[in-house]
Amino acid sequence: MTNETHFGFRSVPEGEKARLVRGVFESVASRYDLMNDLMSGGVHRLWKAQMIDWLQPRGAIRVLDVAGGTGDIAFRIMDRAPQAEIVVADINAAMLEQGRNRAIDQGRLARLTWACMDAERLALSDRSVDAYTIAFGIRNVTHIDQALREAYRVLKPGGRFLCLEFSAVRNPAIAAAYDVYSFNVLPKIGGLVAKDEDSYRYLVESIRRFPNQADFAAMIEAAGFRNVQVRDLSFGIAALHSARRI
Repeated sequence: MTNETHFGFRSVPEGEKARLVRGVFESVASRYDLMNDLMSGGVHRLWKAQMIDWLQPRGAIRVLDVAGGTGDIAFRIMDRAPQAEIVVADINAAMLEQGRNRAIDQGRLARLTWACMDAERLALSDRSVDAYTIAFGIRNVTHIDQALREAYRVLKPGGRFLCLEFSAVRNPAIAAAYDVYSFNVLPKIGGLVAKDEDSYRYLVESIRRFPNQADFAAMIEAAGFRNVQVRDLSFGIAALHSARRI
């Protein structure tokens, strides 16, 4: 019997999800950053700034940024900690190409490594990084629990796990308005700008399938992490989860 998982609101064989997700991001890669601005009204930039504020990178920290293809988080870390060494990992080569091109355009060639790898099977040694960051990527992973175990494996003792992801809106009135916007407006923007309404419909659906703040915190603890903390952003539209490998 084939095990199934979700791809948005569809049920698909587990072995198919990574391919389907890869197809989504191959389709939208060239417009990904522009679409983030349009969909959020630029608010995603404030969320990412809060992520970096909480990380407080400094010195020659070694960071693994997972699902970071376009370089958005990596560049922000470099701005705060110019001596940092950052591995940008993404399962999607098209997203990594966008990030490398941005790095070249901005003269950010030093101290950055671009690696095509799966969050569930990281090609890094045990206890090899000081911090693991992931922004708006973990909900696309087939086995989130396995990705969290991999994060724990590659972090040094005392290392930091920091995840920015869409989450559950706690206020019912705001949640209702957000649903109307998400399901009716966002796919239309995707169709007009990225020429791909279906991919953005999947992205909206994937948000609704992701665990809420408390459930995701419990998954992080189950992977072995301690000092799990949660910060809601914009009424819970997004949330930051922080933890340590002790």
